[in-house]
Amino acid sequence: MSCLFCAIAAGEIPSKKVYEDELVYAFYDIDPQAPTHFLVIPKEHIPSCAAITAENASVAAHCLEVIARVTKKLGISDFRVVSNCGAQAGQSVPHLHFHVLAGRDMTWPPG
Repeated sequence: MSCLFCAIAAGEIPSKKVYEDELVYAFYDIDPQAPTHFLVIPKEHIPSCAAITAENASVAAHCLEVIARVTKKLGISDFRVVSNCGAQAGQSVPHLHFHVLAGRDMTWPPG
């Protein structure tokens, strides 16, 4: 099975990179929902938050660490982090990813 985000992380599909290290890749969303909208994904294929286990939880935690690092670097102090889990929740790519949105007021409850 081919995974869009695995291909992006591998450099097979172009993206506008925000950050990269050995475990994660961050890139700007192609359909931004806020003035700043980027995604942070693990390079390891993890289908969603529902697939986080004791064995891969450190990668998910590292994604959150990267979010804190990148938002500080970009001078962003107010932001929202979203990870949809499953089709009904709006997950369109079955690969764990965190949306980071900033630069506008965020409403609650969302969608």
